[in-house]
Amino acid sequence: MTSRPLDVLEETLGDDVRVTLKGDTVYEGVLSGYDQHMNLVLEEDDNVTIIRGDNVVSIQP
Repeated sequence: MTSRPLDVLEETLGDDVRVTLKGDTVYEGVLSGYDQHMNLVLEEDDNVTIIRGDNVVSIQP
């Protein structure tokens, strides 16, 4: 069982995720990267989106 948020992100790398931000904005794509601040990199087709960790409310596989 995973107990740390960064461990969950590590297990989810390369998988499709749905990220909900403050203000109920939702992004979907493949989690291709993250850092210790939980900034996320999502890829969908040819688009790459970088999401600042401060804005993330939830990440769902």
